[in-house]
Amino acid sequence: MLEALREQVLAANLALVTHRLVKLTWGNVSGIDRARGVMAIKASGVSYETMTVDDVVLVDLDDGSVLQGERRPSTDTPTHLALYRAYDSIGGIVHTHSTWATAWAQAERDIPVLGTTHADLTAEPIPVTRALTPQEIDEDYEGVTGAVIVQALAGRAPDELPCALVRSHAPFCWGADPGAAVATAVTLEEVARLALLSVILDPDAGPLQAGLRAKHFERKHGPRAYYGQP
Repeated sequence: MLEALREQVLAANLALVTHRLVKLTWGNVSGIDRARGVMAIKASGVSYETMTVDDVVLVDLDDGSVLQGERRPSTDTPTHLALYRAYDSIGGIVHTHSTWATAWAQAERDIPVLGTTHADLTAEPIPVTRALTPQEIDEDYEGVTGAVIVQALAGRAPDELPCALVRSHAPFCWGADPGAAVATAVTLEEVARLALLSVILDPDAGPLQAGLRAKHFERKHGPRAYYGQP
């Protein structure tokens, strides 16, 4: 079972390359086996060009200790663990430095809901996290990064708001499994691109009409969703 999880996480990491969401060794994907309390995550600084299943490290969900793997896990491991501990429904997490979403993070701006492509992902603006204090940066940077993502969701369920922008850093996305988290990351990058182009064309663009926003989200994610096949 855990080998299957490692293979799934490997495939999701390599999918980031296919979708042109990563450069060099930037970014990572993780997945979780909740029954065993084990997270699988990309090893730190590993090239996507040579990445194999041996570069996927198994980590204990409770204490973050390495359970299997010869390499060090991603430096973002504490952020991933914080999100898994906060939300039982999350089964996969993606972190990238994709260009368009990262531009919004560096501008320290939420991504407003301007069109139906955004509403297909979430009916909410994509939030940017609060600034970290010097003490937080010094003492527990990656762990606190996870905590401020949770704060940014402000009580909303992770399936209602499946991504966030870490201020001055980059996006984190999540889903029911690693593949779903990758799909969120792909969609977020396109939403970020469209939003930036829209505000360049019209700085006063939006927001999207409330009825359209609700319709597009509910037809894909609501209790009576009818997008796709049953």
